[in-house]
Amino acid sequence: MNSSAPHVLDPCALLSVEEVAELLNVPVSWVYERTRRRSLDRIPGFRLGKYWRFRAADVLAWLDRQRTGERR
Repeated sequence: MNSSAPHVLDPCALLSVEEVAELLNVPVSWVYERTRRRSLDRIPGFRLGKYWRFRAADVLAWLDRQRTGERR
């Protein structure tokens, strides 16, 4: 397997806070901050008990909106 090949993300995959942070290359605390209801740029996610989970497709769509300056 070629380690320099880009990582392909399954759009249906459920990601943890740590995986989202790694995907976006930001600290875990930044992801938690974006899950708060008061945040205007809230990252789409949901709670499974005490754990946050994020659909990969939703995170990538959110990232696209951030790049283009769109708001929901």
